[in-house]
Amino acid sequence: MNFDFDAYVTAAAFTEQGCAFALGDGTVHIETFNPVQAHQGAILAAAVHPSGKGLVSGGDDGRLVWSQAGKAVELASIKGRWIDAVATSAASGLIAYAAGREVHVIDPADPAFHNVFVHEKSVAGLAFDPKGRRLACATYGGAALWFARIAVQKPMMLKWAGSHIFLAFSPDSKFLISSMQENQLHGWRLEGAKDMRMGGYPAKVKNLAFLAKGAAMATSGAGGAVVWPFAGGSGPMGKEAAEVGFEAGGQVTAVAAALEGTRLAAGLDDGRVWVMDIRTGKREFLRADKGEAVSALAMSDDGSRIAWGCEDGAAGVAAAPTLG
Repeated sequence: MNFDFDAYVTAAAFTEQGCAFALGDGTVHIETFNPVQAHQGAILAAAVHPSGKGLVSGGDDGRLVWSQAGKAVELASIKGRWIDAVATSAASGLIAYAAGREVHVIDPADPAFHNVFVHEKSVAGLAFDPKGRRLACATYGGAALWFARIAVQKPMMLKWAGSHIFLAFSPDSKFLISSMQENQLHGWRLEGAKDMRMGGYPAKVKNLAFLAKGAAMATSGAGGAVVWPFAGGSGPMGKEAAEVGFEAGGQVTAVAAALEGTRLAAGLDDGRVWVMDIRTGKREFLRADKGEAVSALAMSDDGSRIAWGCEDGAAGVAAAPTLG
């Protein structure tokens, strides 16, 4: 199934209501439902609602919106500010969103709950740990770790010079990985706050995905997908990454995977999308036609479906190849 949205695809995600696309024109499209106008302006960030139903999105109109089944509901608004980072947790039911130096945490099941965490510099990225109890905030100089439900506290600061823009916890909660403004990743083993340098990228790392039950982590930012080993207590510390699916003259701009499987999807800067089984190295192109760069990529939790979106609004959803 292919789409032509005629707007930048900010995010793609699989929800209980079908595959959802968040667009630069402020609309959210969910399979089989009419599109909704979630924002009066661009959608800057989106994540699956903790219930699994629809998307929570932040926009340059300063609104946080829940879009589902043909309707959109405002969850919060901050006048005159952009909401450009959003994170959700199915485990704890919480939603976090960033506006400048402030990070807000709300609970859709409890309208009275609202924590605000203030940072010295603007926050560019958010991530809940797998249990949804701790919230990591990417900012200049490192990452701040907060207990999401505690109102008054001092954060644990994980320091590393530079601007941090994207965060992800490992599935076992032992590591926090940060993509930086420079062409590199940085990581911390949370026990002892030990640093991990993960450099060597020719381009900025825009996203990452864990797979193989957390034993591997794949990233964008190179001619192929870069796969780091995470098995064992030390994770990637002292180990080398492998580059798979290399395309001469191309660049991987997005990756996606299902945590329990070994299939890895990658989107390229020429609009193509491939899928590989990292155990066997077998690869197939899911989208072979060239076009604008892939800006969003998602794989369903069971690994059976893959969705992609491009900078010019071209998008699609397809069954994952067997790669047998």
